[in-house]
Amino acid sequence: MNIEAGNPTAGRALEGRPLRPIRIVRGRVLTGGQFASMDVAIADGRITDTTGAMPDALTIDAHGLYVLPGIIDIHGDGFERLIHPRPAAAVDPLIALLEADRQFISNGITTAYHSVTWSWEGGTRGAEAALAILEAITALRPHLLADTRYHLRHETCNLDAEPVILDWIAKGRIDCLAFNDHMAGTIKQRHRPDKMAGMITRSGLSEAQFHALIERVHARVDEVPASIARLAAAARRAGLPMLSHDDMTPQMRGWYRDLGCAIAEFPVNVETTKAAADAGDPIVFGAPNVIRGGSHTGCPSAAEMAARRFCTVLASDYYYPALPLAPFQLSAQGILPLAEAWGLVSSGPARALGLNDRGRIETGLRADLVLIEDRQPLPPRIVCAMAGGRLAFMGDAARVIG
Repeated sequence: MNIEAGNPTAGRALEGRPLRPIRIVRGRVLTGGQFASMDVAIADGRITDTTGAMPDALTIDAHGLYVLPGIIDIHGDGFERLIHPRPAAAVDPLIALLEADRQFISNGITTAYHSVTWSWEGGTRGAEAALAILEAITALRPHLLADTRYHLRHETCNLDAEPVILDWIAKGRIDCLAFNDHMAGTIKQRHRPDKMAGMITRSGLSEAQFHALIERVHARVDEVPASIARLAAAARRAGLPMLSHDDMTPQMRGWYRDLGCAIAEFPVNVETTKAAADAGDPIVFGAPNVIRGGSHTGCPSAAEMAARRFCTVLASDYYYPALPLAPFQLSAQGILPLAEAWGLVSSGPARALGLNDRGRIETGLRADLVLIEDRQPLPPRIVCAMAGGRLAFMGDAARVIG
């Protein structure tokens, strides 16, 4: 597949087409923190005043539907299985990311951060793979329906990556930076074949080569804090949102916060989560954690953290369909009102990431909207999604009435 990268104005297949005004009528609209029966009008990609005449508008009947702000996914790595549907079978990233875009929109995700791990492991999480995904996103961005961005998950022991990441930050090539450290866990588990098999397979190395790599990388662990500090300083200067992943203690969270890394992503225990909440940090948990009834790794229950207001953002993590479902499940279980729960996938991530033009349904904001039918006992169903004022997904053509 050959789509030219490097020129952000080349091939703007979507942006070059005129946007038809849209009017959404008879829906239950989430606005100002509550639901209201009202119409929503869209013009030039923005939510606009509904009082003006719109003779050429496409009209969508939202009777019986919730009209909600589009979902902002701060951390999604489900694309990894699209690139590698089997461990030894790779697919061109361009093809995989086009498919991911379809999955985003059909799940109501209108702003998507591809969470790309660049690790010392190499292989599918090495430098070549990280760059290939970055280049694919750069090339595809003008052609995608969701606003698609690059979330770099930097394995902090990957010291050799620092100069390249500094260059990417300086050139504005990435959209947020997360600090991950899975070396401590790797050291603890390196003699357990059941735990190491997946990492060894990803690396493309033999077992002996991989264990030698672990020893070489771990030997430089004392250099890691200074490297993190340099990267964080560059990100601060660039105004880049930063996340710390799997914070293990309140002290660890505080250290990252002092570096300007404001967002706590998947803190591993309640004590650390509470410390982040007490400091006013945005706190991310996984939507799959909600719909499955708990963490599969023994970390805090996202539903429990949401109930205690210790969770401000839900992410798709490894499963995109979990994002639109989790707020409805929190509501059905009496944990949060739906209006508040939906904020965990819309206004919450918008605030955390500094996206002031989206995440709410208000006049003048970007028209990212999702229409959802919640008819028990069926799961909530995405009926329609709009991204940047463009009708991107329609699951019920009968809803178009004019």
